[in-house]
Amino acid sequence: MTAWVLAVDLGGTKIESALVDAEGRLLPGSRFRAPTGGRSSSQQLETSAVSVIQQALGALPEGDEVIGVGIGSAGPITVAEGLVSPLNLPAWRDYPLKALAERLVPGVPAVLRMDGECITLAEHWIGAAPGEDNLMGMVVSTGIGGGLILGGRAVAGPTGNAGHIGHVEVGGFDDPCLCGGTGCVEAIASGPHTTRWAQRQGWSGESGEDLAASYAAGDPIAIAAVRRSGTAIGQAIASATALVDLDVVAIGGGFSHVTPDLFDIVREAIAKRAPFPFVAKVRVVPSGLSGEGPLVGAAALIHRAGYRS
Repeated sequence: MTAWVLAVDLGGTKIESALVDAEGRLLPGSRFRAPTGGRSSSQQLETSAVSVIQQALGALPEGDEVIGVGIGSAGPITVAEGLVSPLNLPAWRDYPLKALAERLVPGVPAVLRMDGECITLAEHWIGAAPGEDNLMGMVVSTGIGGGLILGGRAVAGPTGNAGHIGHVEVGGFDDPCLCGGTGCVEAIASGPHTTRWAQRQGWSGESGEDLAASYAAGDPIAIAAVRRSGTAIGQAIASATALVDLDVVAIGGGFSHVTPDLFDIVREAIAKRAPFPFVAKVRVVPSGLSGEGPLVGAAALIHRAGYRS
């Protein structure tokens, strides 16, 4: 008999669910996806959530069991009440996602954490940073999220939002952010914000994939857009390292693949902190996981409960 965790990952464009075993492996045929999106109603979002959870449950092999539900959500969240309020999903404010999961999968524990913490747990478990005691995981995609492991333990904070690097403000930028800040790294460097900035400069593409192709072709606006994004990410990482003395930052998410050069640009921004060696020493690496990382990390909330706060 195999013990599975039903893992759920809620983001700005999709919600996914899958069954994950104690080695971090997804059960083939158990991964399901449904759309979310900023224009979705609360009912549409709930329908998508119910759909992926029920479909994943339906893939459970006979004789096996589900031992818990791990939920990673874009933030902000409220851990104590099990509520989610993803910035890019305005129809869900204080939505009881944990309670929904508990109704659909009764009799087992459900744990909710921010998606950034989940990706960090996944990198620490089977990704780019096993054994690292001072680690930040980042997701650079529709939004920018993050999570922290400090002293070998995940740090969620009292509300569950510790590590929310996407809403750290960086210098030299005045882009307004939905959170109310100005110059937040998410408002500058996420995939949608980077493409919109490029469009305002006269670029004619529509998506992050288009921007990647334009960058590879040498388009000067695409190059400037990616450099702008990477610089902001590097500044944010340097600031976070100055605060909590990180050793490694592992970056994943769809827009992190826009070009391998993005990582060099990030590192260049950090290198400017050379007078502070404890900041400049931080290593920035690509995620060691495929797109399964957020689901693996959500499963880690149950399978590796001793690592979470």
